[in-house]
Amino acid sequence: MRRFLGRIGIDSYMLMLLGTVLLGLVLPARGVAAEGLGQVTYWAVALLFFLYGAKLDPASVKAGMLNWRLQGLTFGSTYLVIPALGLGFAAVFGGILGPQVTMGVIFLAVLPSTIQSSIAFVSMSGGNVPAAICAASLSNLVGVVLTPALVALLLQAGEGGVSLDAVIRIGTQILLPFVLGQILRPWVGGFVKSRKRLTLVVDRGAILLIVYSAFSAGTVSGLWAEIPPVSLIVLIAVMLAMLGVVFALIGGLGRLCKLPPEDRSVLFFCGSTKSLASGLPIAAALFPVETVGATVLPVLIYHMAQLLICAMIAQRHARAAQTALVS
Repeated sequence: MRRFLGRIGIDSYMLMLLGTVLLGLVLPARGVAAEGLGQVTYWAVALLFFLYGAKLDPASVKAGMLNWRLQGLTFGSTYLVIPALGLGFAAVFGGILGPQVTMGVIFLAVLPSTIQSSIAFVSMSGGNVPAAICAASLSNLVGVVLTPALVALLLQAGEGGVSLDAVIRIGTQILLPFVLGQILRPWVGGFVKSRKRLTLVVDRGAILLIVYSAFSAGTVSGLWAEIPPVSLIVLIAVMLAMLGVVFALIGGLGRLCKLPPEDRSVLFFCGSTKSLASGLPIAAALFPVETVGATVLPVLIYHMAQLLICAMIAQRHARAAQTALVS
C-alpha cells in the first residue's frame, strides 16, 4: 500500500496533511484552544524564519534582494497576471456565482502572496529561499496599500483603510526573527546547518499548523453553510480551475524566461499563492459586515486548495532533486 501511494505522489507527509484537513473539518479548534493554536502557529513560524536566517549566507540574501528580474516577474504575477485572470473568471462565471461571491473572486485576485507557506514550499523543493523571503515580504508590504487601492478601483468599493497590524506582523513574525538569525549566525549557524532535520520538522510542522488553522477557522465561522451545497460545489470547481490556470501560466512564464530551477520555484510558489491571513483583515476593513462571509469564501477555498496542491508539488520537486543527487 505504501509503495502504491508513493507512486502516485502521496507519502506519509501528504497523509498527515489530509488528516490535518479532516481534523480541521471534524474537530476544529474553538475558543481557548483556537487562541492557543494561534500562538503556537505564530511562534512556530517565527522559529522557522529564525532558522532560515541562521543557516543562510548573507551573500545569498543580498543576491536574492538584487535579483530584480525574478522579483519583478513574481511581483507582476501577483498584481498583474492573476488580477487580469480573476477579472476574466468573474466575467465568465459571475452569473452563476452571484454578485457577492463574484466580488470575492476579484478580491482574491488582487491579494498579496502568502509568506510563511510559500517560503516553506520553496525551501522544501530546494528553491532559492533568500529570494523567496524577499519576494513574499515585498508582496505583502506593498499589498497593504496596493490591494485596497485595486479593490477600490476594480469594485468601486470606495476608500478603505487597512490597519498597520499587517505591517507590524510581517516585521515581528517574519523579518525580525530572520534578521536575528542572521546576526547570530556566526555562533549558531554551524549548529543549525548540521541538523537539517530540525529545519525540515519546523518547515513541515508550520505548514500543518497553517492548514489546520485555516480549515478550523472555516468550520467554526460556518462559512461552509453560507451558500447552498450545489453553489458551493460550483464555486470549488471554479476556484480549482482558476488555480490550475494560474499554475500553468506562471509555470510557463518561468520556463519562457529561462529561469534556473531554483528561481522558477520562487516564481511558482510566491507568484501563484494568495494570502488568507492578509485577505481576512483587508476584507473586514473594506466590505460591509453582512457581505464579508460570502466575499472571503473564494479566498478560503483557493487558499486551502493551494496549500494542498503546492505541498504535493514541493514534495515531488524534493524527491526529484534527491533522485538526481543519487544518480
